[in-house]
Amino acid sequence: LSEKIVATFRLSSEQLSSQKHYDFGMRAVNTVIQTAGNLRMNQPDMPESLIVLRALKDVNFPKFLVNDLVLFNDIISDLFPGVKERTLDYTRLIESINNVAKDRKLQVFDEFINKIIQLRETFSVRWGVMLVGPTGGGKTTAFKTLAEACTRLEDLKVFFKTRYYVLNPKSITMGQLYGEFDETTHEWTNGVVSDIIKFCSEDETTDRLWIVLDGPVDALWIENMNTVLDDNKKLCLSSSAVINFTDRMAMLFEVEDLAVASPATVSRCGMVYMEPSKSVRY
Repeated sequence: LSEKIVATFRLSSEQLSSQKHYDFGMRAVNTVIQTAGNLRMNQPDMPESLIVLRALKDVNFPKFLVNDLVLFNDIISDLFPGVKERTLDYTRLIESINNVAKDRKLQVFDEFINKIIQLRETFSVRWGVMLVGPTGGGKTTAFKTLAEACTRLEDLKVFFKTRYYVLNPKSITMGQLYGEFDETTHEWTNGVVSDIIKFCSEDETTDRLWIVLDGPVDALWIENMNTVLDDNKKLCLSSSAVINFTDRMAMLFEVEDLAVASPATVSRCGMVYMEPSKSVRY
């Protein structure tokens, strides 16, 4: 099975199209292993070959373009011949998504529901997630619908009330974003994103808290997030302050493309690609 995981990533990197948000390195392998571990705990009677197949699909499906999805399915079916899949039960979540969409006067398509479920699955294994896609793809609507759907299902033990805080990182300077020293008085002024993260880390409720950075990703501000997206989950500021991320917090980056993002950043995040084809209509 480990050889099949390696073969899947090798063939994918060779045969699929070249996209900035694709990553088939060691962090992707680690995410597959984590996902497989979660499936093992939740469904202990599932055969190991099926667990690995499900993990590979759950981790990779959300980020693929439509054409690459066909190729990836061919690779998977060659490596796992005859393995019958079991689908997870998302009936209650789909009902809740439909209710939210009805209240917000949205026309919902199967592709849109699939993307919302993929976003939820990605959040379960990554605390840094990037919603990638052109304007009109339904990125904002997807995460807001998921948050509201989970909030409405908070009576169930599996779902939690979800709150989110949205900020455009390119609308302010780096000093206003992370905090800075005044050159004349040497006083430290807190940044907006560091204040939001600190507020969320001190929150004592069981709510899920998403910090949504809605704007272009560039090497200037995103590199400071690498310590947050690493396993140590800490935001390190130039004032020597360190803010710890809790397990209830997540970073969501809403971006059009990752043309200038470094491979180090791309590999640290889970990817969900939203195509503006029949995903959602108003």
